[in-house]
Amino acid sequence: MSGEFDEYVDDYVDQHSKSIRLSGESPDFFAEYKIKELKKMTRNWGFSDPAILDFGSGIGNSVPAFRTHFKGLDVTQADLSPDSLTRARELHGGNESQIQISDAGIPVKADSFDIVFTACVFHHIPHEEHDFWLRELLRVTAPGGRLVIFEHNPWNPLTLHAVRNCPFDVNAHLITAPQMAKRLRAAGWGDIKNTFHVFFPAALAPLRAIDPALGWCPIGAQYSCAGRAP
Repeated sequence: MSGEFDEYVDDYVDQHSKSIRLSGESPDFFAEYKIKELKKMTRNWGFSDPAILDFGSGIGNSVPAFRTHFKGLDVTQADLSPDSLTRARELHGGNESQIQISDAGIPVKADSFDIVFTACVFHHIPHEEHDFWLRELLRVTAPGGRLVIFEHNPWNPLTLHAVRNCPFDVNAHLITAPQMAKRLRAAGWGDIKNTFHVFFPAALAPLRAIDPALGWCPIGAQYSCAGRAP
């Protein structure tokens, strides 16, 4: 991993908005739907007040949604980029915990979190480093805790268009849902489940009511890959 995102801190939102304009949605939409899905998952798993790590939190795009859907919880932000963590505090205020990670790992003790959430981060991590980071996330997750990875779906043509036209995705290497599930399994995670999300653009938003029934269908714009710590 590297600090490649430091140069995009100032215009991240603008660049992101331009890259997803065909969807008809804003970055806020994509940030919030993930946290809403995460809330459903944690409820189904029986967590009431989980300790949550936002791995690769960037400039805090998920902070407003976490505050809405996990009200009162101190969701720990963690990122390699110190500039991003600083900007997250400037943009969103608050006093959530922040951790600067390094290439050596996450500077917290084992079993620190019940839920680890990460959104569109792994396609920026060299694939040969995935095993290290998946094992490191397993280390900091309590027994029975969960990892939820959201990623771009390379089988969706509009997603590919957005990635190809986004400056900070210039070094991105997308990974399919089956590949991600295989890597979680190899790193020691269990009960792995892939779910696909966001099948309709804003112009067809009323049809999103059927999205949950389409979670099996591998053409969603993004997917989640969830696993359980043994």
